[in-house]
Amino acid sequence: MRRVVVVAALAAAVIAVSIDVAPAQERVVNVYNWSDYVDPAVLKEFTAKTGIKLRYDTYDSNETLETKLLAGHSGYDVVVPTSNFLQREIAAGVFQKLDKSKLPNLKNVWPKIAEGLTAFDPGNQYAVDYMWGTTGIGYNVKAMRARLGENAKIDSWDAVFKPENLAKFKDCGIHMLDAPTDIMPAALHYLGLDPNSTKPADLERAADLLAKIRPSVRKFHSSEYINALATGEICFAVGWSGDILQARNRAKEAKNGIEIGYVIPKEGAQMWFDAMAIPKDAPHPAEALAFINFMLDAQMAAKNSNFVAYANGNLASQKYIDKAVLDNNGVYPDAATIAKLYTVRAWAPAPQRLINRLWTKVKTGE
Repeated sequence: MRRVVVVAALAAAVIAVSIDVAPAQERVVNVYNWSDYVDPAVLKEFTAKTGIKLRYDTYDSNETLETKLLAGHSGYDVVVPTSNFLQREIAAGVFQKLDKSKLPNLKNVWPKIAEGLTAFDPGNQYAVDYMWGTTGIGYNVKAMRARLGENAKIDSWDAVFKPENLAKFKDCGIHMLDAPTDIMPAALHYLGLDPNSTKPADLERAADLLAKIRPSVRKFHSSEYINALATGEICFAVGWSGDILQARNRAKEAKNGIEIGYVIPKEGAQMWFDAMAIPKDAPHPAEALAFINFMLDAQMAAKNSNFVAYANGNLASQKYIDKAVLDNNGVYPDAATIAKLYTVRAWAPAPQRLINRLWTKVKTGE
């Protein structure tokens, strides 16, 4: 019996020692965000300051993200859907409510942008804005002047939706977003229709308009046009504000003589929000909150806007943002321009199916 007690005592001591020397469980956060949408230095700083290891993956369409979220068990802790997709995904029960007590940097949020996001997330319960922007026209200035005249300028959707105008850029390359949530509403708006219309007759008219300009479009994509514009591979794109301004910056860095312009057409354009949210089945919700709070730090938000050339929803960050970014009307539009912007709501399943069919027909040219 004494031997049994001694052995038991030794075993307990070994277990105690093992517990004492066992390494602390590694803290990890898995983030899924748009490509070309963060300053890599900010990600390194996050791990350096928090000790949380970061696994960072990227996508180039809301549809890709939504497929993973609706399937469940994506393995991601923080995702960044666009507002209209966010609205639909909240309704589907995809996200968990934010524990705002763990987000002290919410004090930095820009009330105007937070209010805009409530149209998609009432009460800002599930998400917080990361970046926001517009969908407009990017172009190679030299190529534009060669085709339209030395004193010409692009300031209207006429450059896109009048087939004879867009055809002038066909030879030097045109890309268009592979995003029906951006292009179909733009076509509806140009036709004088509600950009949120889901009436089949309206959608058919928008698709007919797009079909007429389809022969001039070289490619539909949602990320390739950045480098393609910067290198001169293409000269014209319908894309997102920050992407086109990134193309401009890359061309400047390369010193290749290419000047890129961006315009929010005078008729108005779509304003959208990309927001950080936590999936309901996120494996590391505490680390997800730590990541979101870090991204809401005023200086971190400014670094990201300076790097990606997108406006952020962080008012406190503006004193740290480069003047060239903050004063650029294509990034931070003035009040008169904002007054002409519209937002796009989530589509119900029936119009979504019709829009998907029409979009496929437009892209394939059939």
